[in-house]
Amino acid sequence: MSSRRSIVVAAGAAAALAAVAFFIHGYALSGLALDRGAIRGWLSGDGLYAYRDPISHLGPDLPPPAAHAFVPIAFLPLTLVGWLLALAGLAALTLAMVALAAPVARRYGQRTYPLVLIAVLLALATEPVRAAIGLGERDLIAFGLVVADIVALRRSAWTRSRAAWWPGGSSSRGLWATGGWAGAGIGLATVLTVGPGLFILYLALTKQWRAALTAVTTAGTLAVSALLLAPRETAAWFGEVFLSLDRTGGVDRTGNQSLAGVLARLYDSETTPILLWLSFAMLLVAVGFIRARSAHSDGDEIAAFTLIGLTGAIVGPVTGTHELIWVLPAVLILLDSAARRRLTARRPLPGQGHRYPGLGLGIAGLATYLLFLIAPVWTFDDALLRNSYALGLILLVNALPWRSGVAPAFPINRWLDRRRPVAARAIPPARRPMGS
Repeated sequence: MSSRRSIVVAAGAAAALAAVAFFIHGYALSGLALDRGAIRGWLSGDGLYAYRDPISHLGPDLPPPAAHAFVPIAFLPLTLVGWLLALAGLAALTLAMVALAAPVARRYGQRTYPLVLIAVLLALATEPVRAAIGLGERDLIAFGLVVADIVALRRSAWTRSRAAWWPGGSSSRGLWATGGWAGAGIGLATVLTVGPGLFILYLALTKQWRAALTAVTTAGTLAVSALLLAPRETAAWFGEVFLSLDRTGGVDRTGNQSLAGVLARLYDSETTPILLWLSFAMLLVAVGFIRARSAHSDGDEIAAFTLIGLTGAIVGPVTGTHELIWVLPAVLILLDSAARRRLTARRPLPGQGHRYPGLGLGIAGLATYLLFLIAPVWTFDDALLRNSYALGLILLVNALPWRSGVAPAFPINRWLDRRRPVAARAIPPARRPMGS
């Protein structure tokens, strides 16, 4: 059995490496080349954000702390750096799938490694992962860091639950085992790509104060360090780069699958109508945070984080396809919700005909995966299909279900759970989306 497992894992690793090579060749590491050129110019005495790509004439949007961390890439060949970044992203994706998919397999009594391997290979085929690896972007690493905080929050909740029925039993457990580092991943991800900063607001909204403080402290410490080491670049970042919507490309370009990009294309304009965009963006933020808080309260921290990730992607002024990584856990949630509903549904009464519980959720999960696999935004010149990713994100923010009690980030009194009847501990069905 172990030899067969080794063969399967080796075959999966070989397929993953072949896919990475194909993506790097196809996308030519253009995003990484832009950052590398900017860092080289910075080290030679020019300003970090004064650099412009000689072909596209675009400038970098690398935050100052990330620029300091990426200084070594200026001295290495571009292909080598691309492979190192791709392998780091692949490792982050694999660990994230272990954290997200393995518990699903265990709940259904299945072996974990086949599902994790299949999840990683299927994720590799989607446009967000293809673009992140091929362009040399940092989004997979940021995704892995945020998922690590989900694991930490759940460990912290388990530690507090354990302390309630075994006082003193957790006193000897270290910081890693108790999840006391929750928030550090979000802080690091924020200084890498900025977008994960929205998770800090979510932690504050759900009163997870320790994790929120850790995230703010981590991001703030790195930002202050960058300010002390490179005050001119840090001032330029906050004063010019952060507010420049078209620095990495026009807002109306097809690759911008945010709400701002959709509105710009609908109005056939190079810029988005600001007031209209802000109005709809605030509405989507409100919906995303309300539904994320409800998912948290109902014990599904994975769905809550997924909703925040999707919300950040759709309301950002410029969102490339490589930034849509949070559709991966969304697909997993839809398929898991479909399976849970099928397992817990009652048999139909005589005369009511056959019912197919969970079929709608299963179709939604499959359709979402196929949408991000086929990538119609690049292959069809139709207004609807060019905006299909953004429209899909809006639907997911408004309709993604969550699974009651599947991944709580708050303490649970397990003594009370033991007194409950067996039937009450059955897997509950997924919550119905709003408006259904």
